[in-house]
Amino acid sequence: MAGTVEGDADGPEPDLPPLQHIQSLPSWLIGRVAARGRGLVAEALAEQGVKMMHHAVLAAVSELGPIAQADLGRRLAIDPKDLVGILNDLQADGLTVREPDPRDRRKNAVTVTPAGQDLIERCAAAAETANAQLLAPLAPAEARRLMALLARLHEA
Repeated sequence: MAGTVEGDADGPEPDLPPLQHIQSLPSWLIGRVAARGRGLVAEALAEQGVKMMHHAVLAAVSELGPIAQADLGRRLAIDPKDLVGILNDLQADGLTVREPDPRDRRKNAVTVTPAGQDLIERCAAAAETANAQLLAPLAPAEARRLMALLARLHEA
């Protein structure tokens, strides 16, 4: 078939040696591409002075805040003690503030600061650049098609 990758219609070639067979599986290839993408984004975020998980927490606070610390942890599926460390770092850097939640004074509500919002915007641009680098080997139409296919797999 024109425009197809060897073995893509019926899966991997059955006569490949074991390692080559594993490395031809979609799960292997998707995992390797995902690892490369995470690495590119992590490097781009590091240039902005932030770790990936810190960025995720900061973005969630920006979108959902002010949000109770416990609710934030549940939304992001982060262990409470890990979240406390991340929030301590973000607050120490002036990116978030924790104050008593006006709805329940026993809880802390987390809010992003203007400096945190500025960092989110810089990180978004850096992540876009990293993702463009990841997709650079593809033509624009191929990149759009890949994104559509990945979205379908994610939603399945």
